[in-house]
Amino acid sequence: MFDSLTDRLNGVFRKLRSRGKLHPKQVDAALADIRTALLEADAALDVVDDFLGRVRERALSDEVMRSLTPAQQVIKVVRDELAVTLGGEHTPFKLPGANPVVIMMAGVQGSGKTTHCAKLALHLKEKGRQPLLVAADLQRPAAIEQLFTLGGEIGVPVVSEGNRPEKVAKAAMKQAVREGRNVVIVDTAGRLHVDPDMMREARRVKEAVRPHHVLMACDAMTGQDAVVQARAFMQEIDVTGFVLTKLDGDSRGGAALSITHATGRPIFFAGTGEKVSDLEPFYPDRMASRILGMGDVMTLIEKAEKEMDQEQAQEAAEKMARAEFTLEDFLEQMRQVRKLGPIQDLLAMLPGVPGAKQQLKDVQVDEGEMARTEAIICSMTREERRNPSIIGGSRRLRIARGSGTTTAEVNGLIKQFTQARKMMKTMMGMAGFGGRGLKGPKGLKLPKLPPGIGSPGT
Repeated sequence: MFDSLTDRLNGVFRKLRSRGKLHPKQVDAALADIRTALLEADAALDVVDDFLGRVRERALSDEVMRSLTPAQQVIKVVRDELAVTLGGEHTPFKLPGANPVVIMMAGVQGSGKTTHCAKLALHLKEKGRQPLLVAADLQRPAAIEQLFTLGGEIGVPVVSEGNRPEKVAKAAMKQAVREGRNVVIVDTAGRLHVDPDMMREARRVKEAVRPHHVLMACDAMTGQDAVVQARAFMQEIDVTGFVLTKLDGDSRGGAALSITHATGRPIFFAGTGEKVSDLEPFYPDRMASRILGMGDVMTLIEKAEKEMDQEQAQEAAEKMARAEFTLEDFLEQMRQVRKLGPIQDLLAMLPGVPGAKQQLKDVQVDEGEMARTEAIICSMTREERRNPSIIGGSRRLRIARGSGTTTAEVNGLIKQFTQARKMMKTMMGMAGFGGRGLKGPKGLKLPKLPPGIGSPGT
């Protein structure tokens, strides 16, 4: 996510931190480098100039220049103003009290519009709503089929009855009332580029169903072109907000940095992966931290709280403190952590300072190696998982054959696990956890990452 932009900005920050007191010329040189980085990320020129103007004004203030750590203060100013450019305060996606609530999804073809209709439906379903998906993209038969497939995956009904998009949408509204569905999500047609036919069709659908929200799916990899598209949709159908898609790809950052500033409308959601569950509320301050390589621990906590079994995590933490953590527990915790997504992405969310993301590139997490580890543990008997010390030569050979690995790999896993368990007991004892587990904000218990994750060979 924004790797190229993050690397460029971290290079600028490293130069700043290498100095003591800062001279205004040094600040201006740093801002010039930041400007180049943002323009290379394909951010809109007026957005970049406005952002840098605010940063320069604050960075050259007496409060910053006379501080003991002016470089760190400048970095903080950049982060704060970047969050403002991304939208400022978090804007939650609120639904009115209407029944049903109508949400219309618009956007150009290929922006992830249809997929994010299903993602939004799942998100609202998990919030207790009863959504209905409407396949009104009659220009692309594959989109209708795709939405039916995705609806089946998440257990949300899909309708597409009629020969015109507005008729399909109207019929869906009547069906929603009959079936007690309180949210209707309408997928509309897109084109490869903004054109009059697409806009006329979008207006007809909007006039037919009078949506409470008109969301535009915006491809994070499109850069400044996203601003052109967003302004066109704003002029024709007045979107209420955006869904930023494909953030898991090689996005340069220009779209994310530009659309809110250019339109005055917030980004409500960000699509972070291919799975239907990969949709997150958009927090400008957290995204600013990610772009600057500072991590995003709050999103990590929320993902863990949603995906992981809290009781199992607490029990595992207590076992770690007592050195009773077994391979059976390790297997369960590894499976829990893998639900959160690729380990490399989780490591990038850990808190730190600018430059930490670059260091994490050297920590290679082999997902295939994790699969082999799981196969080895699954090839053990329950007694062997609970007490690895009984695994002798003949048992190791049997486990290796059963898991399709070698005895050397089995030996390595057992050795690494034993060392990790001892280290975890020592660390938790020094920190004074006493088996009680970590406490997060407002008493939130943080699930534990299993030992060995991110270390060589895992």
